[in-house]
Amino acid sequence: MAVKQQAASRATEHETAVRRVLHGIVQSKSFRQVDRLQRFLTYIVEETLAGRGDSLKEYPVGVDVFAKDPSFDPRMDPIVRVQARRLRMRLATYYADEGQADPIVIEMPKGGYTPTFRSVEPNQAPQKAVATAAVSRNSVAVAGFEDDSPCHDLRYFCNGISQEVIQAVGGVHGLVVLSAQGGHARQAAMVIEGSVRRSREVLRITAHITDTLRGCYLWSQTFDRAMGDDFAVQEEIAQRVVEVLRDEVVNRGAASAGRALDTNNLVAHNLYVQGRYHLEQRTELGLHKALEFFTRATEEDPKMAVAYAGLADAYNLLAHYGASAPSETWTKAASAAAQAVTLDDASSESHASLAHLKATQDWEWAGAEAEFRRAIALNPQNAVAHLWYGVSCLASLSRLDEALNEVRLAQAIDPVSSIVARNIALIHYYQRNLELALEQSDLTIEQNPHFAAAYWTLGLVQEGRGEMDEAVAAFKRAIELSPPNPRVLGALGSVYAKDGRREEAQAILRQLKELSETRYISPFEPALINFNLGRRDEGFELLTQAFADRCFELITIHIDPRFDAIRNDARYKTLFKKLNLP
Repeated sequence: MAVKQQAASRATEHETAVRRVLHGIVQSKSFRQVDRLQRFLTYIVEETLAGRGDSLKEYPVGVDVFAKDPSFDPRMDPIVRVQARRLRMRLATYYADEGQADPIVIEMPKGGYTPTFRSVEPNQAPQKAVATAAVSRNSVAVAGFEDDSPCHDLRYFCNGISQEVIQAVGGVHGLVVLSAQGGHARQAAMVIEGSVRRSREVLRITAHITDTLRGCYLWSQTFDRAMGDDFAVQEEIAQRVVEVLRDEVVNRGAASAGRALDTNNLVAHNLYVQGRYHLEQRTELGLHKALEFFTRATEEDPKMAVAYAGLADAYNLLAHYGASAPSETWTKAASAAAQAVTLDDASSESHASLAHLKATQDWEWAGAEAEFRRAIALNPQNAVAHLWYGVSCLASLSRLDEALNEVRLAQAIDPVSSIVARNIALIHYYQRNLELALEQSDLTIEQNPHFAAAYWTLGLVQEGRGEMDEAVAAFKRAIELSPPNPRVLGALGSVYAKDGRREEAQAILRQLKELSETRYISPFEPALINFNLGRRDEGFELLTQAFADRCFELITIHIDPRFDAIRNDARYKTLFKKLNLP
């Protein structure tokens, strides 16, 4: 009896200790603002302590934690899997920082939802954190500049830049400079870092400012300077960093407004804003609505350049998303973009629309890059220009690191944009960094659970990871959120084919053929389905037609993992040359 009482007492003490640690976690900085993850963690811990850990499956978690109704189907709605991945990452972040001294580590192993409780023996007294409370958004750490030169003989120069930056930033009123030593940079709201490369007598210095909370770049710039006067170059970099921090961080509120719309007509302005809203949804219905609002804006004010830019974007995206044949929209999109630039050559939006057309329709890469740079120079706060420069130009040119920088700059300017967040995941996917792509897809879906384009990207990522059932569920959710959607329907058929589900893949091919009798269907997705069914001749016949149609997806075919299997085929190489890519 005494032994049983002792065991019961130890169990009670263990449960009390676990609950104490749980309370600390949900009150921590890492979890304080994420109510759903607090509920999720509390639920699975309490169920496990109550002896019901074996019953923690997707359905009860979805119903009890995420308030899904009894018809909830985990195969169609991946919310539990998405949030489980986020919870694991959030716990890892917590234990790497605030939870280092916790006597018990709560973990949720992959493949299930039952947590484990691991006791930790204290080896040493915990170090005092620089700041246990949330730091000011104006705190900065200088993480240093990496020496990426061939001989690694520029460390002295890199250290000199860092010291100049620390001294210069320290003189900016309203900024707090934290030491980068001992991991204190994690406490800063912004981190300044960069790299130095050397080619003969030329130095290329790249500097970044990162927003640590959102994990995105606030600013990035490259400087090419001749070797010689080290002090002058180091001081120049430091002063440029200070200018950015003053203009775009300290006084961000005033700077973020950007250039005013070029109209005094309130009706035209409101129509334009509504058009941009619908364009952002990236659904077939939304794109048609955007086209309608932009058209009405141009009728209300025929001299409103940005309305014509919006019109060009709507026509262009209708082709990109397979809602219209590219041949039907090319002339209209090009005409609207030309009209926008003619009406206002100083309009950043107009040059961004023209650049987008040059990249995606004309495959004129040098001209597209020049127009994008002009658009960004005219208005560095134009998030769309940064986004499209990254996704439609730099990514196509295989400059994926630069592409990611541009899209992150777009996110820094417009942190609530779902399409910007989705495209960060897409760049990671092209880089074959599937873990980061998966994490970013999850974050995008959490930000906007009804954004169909995010589920399409999630499906691609899960297909790349070999998680075919989850890929199917993601594509089905995208179709459910945005019918009709031949592009996603084709992606679903491609996964069926790759997974050996030939009958289901064949059924989707038939469905796409039936749809083609009443509307445009891009040959791109049926080509991919045929490739995955092992029918290369049929696949290349359709891919050839896709090139004739100038389908949007082709501009990234060389970095799209789905085409790795056919890249060595001579027919692929012949078609690829048509893109005029270096």
